[in-house]
Amino acid sequence: MKMNFDKAGWIVLIVALLVAPWIFYPLLLVKILCYALFASAFNLLLGTCGLMSFGHAAFFGTAAYVAGHAAKVWGLPFEACLAVGVAAAAAVGAVFGYLSIRRQGIYFAMITLALAQLIYFLALQLPFTHAEDGLTSIPRGKVLGLFSLDDNIVLYYTTAVIFLAAFSFIYLVINSTFGQIVRAIRDNEMRAVSLGYDVNRYKLLAFTLSAAIAGLAGANKAIAFKLATLVDVHWTTSGNVILMTLLGGLGTLFGPVAGALVFVMLENYLADSGLPVQLVIGAIFILCILLFRRGVIGEIERLVLRRS
Repeated sequence: MKMNFDKAGWIVLIVALLVAPWIFYPLLLVKILCYALFASAFNLLLGTCGLMSFGHAAFFGTAAYVAGHAAKVWGLPFEACLAVGVAAAAAVGAVFGYLSIRRQGIYFAMITLALAQLIYFLALQLPFTHAEDGLTSIPRGKVLGLFSLDDNIVLYYTTAVIFLAAFSFIYLVINSTFGQIVRAIRDNEMRAVSLGYDVNRYKLLAFTLSAAIAGLAGANKAIAFKLATLVDVHWTTSGNVILMTLLGGLGTLFGPVAGALVFVMLENYLADSGLPVQLVIGAIFILCILLFRRGVIGEIERLVLRRS
């Protein structure tokens, strides 16, 4: 029955991706997809491996700056800019992971936060980031060298394909032997050690994979919106991705996507309301935690499976 639920989720997701730009503003959808991928990358680390990172914005922002610089200064094509951004995020993730995975719980989380603040300081000081002004006027270029990304529909469908490919990769990782091993490490690390698994190696690989996918989301966002700023590496962005994941359903496949959708839509429509956006989102988050302890998708999945 769980497989039927996942199958229905995939069908809804693909249909929604196809028809959404004809109903909603494409650039808003691009933002939702970028954050949905970011949240899915974070969920891969926390939901599957049980590692709470308070510094995931470091990978998102690093890739945004590097991809933006590659497009604006180096003049690389769109695909190469994404690749360079992902490589930079993966490298930073490998360093962060190496320094942090030997600790657990709050100590692990605080180390990732401290390292992320180091990246924020570098983004504030390095000349190519332009400090508070940010990296602006990033050219979008062309996808496959043929279709201009300045066309919002082309930009949306390109982002949708990237999101779907990366999301499918996450699904394969979660359901692979590797995914089963890291879940075993999450549930009982000492037992995994006794079975002969090098738990630190698996944690490091999972951390690096999560950082690389978060970097893909950041690079895509920077080029789509022609902008990379300090907000992309700020600790509040790390907090927002945690909020999205918990809101949608930690450990569920489609939960982070739903959480990102709710978060970005609320942020977008509350911006012109005159209300304190963060306060309202925080209140909604508290309400959801009280009413939907497994997250929105987690509760829906539980109800469907229970009735079946």
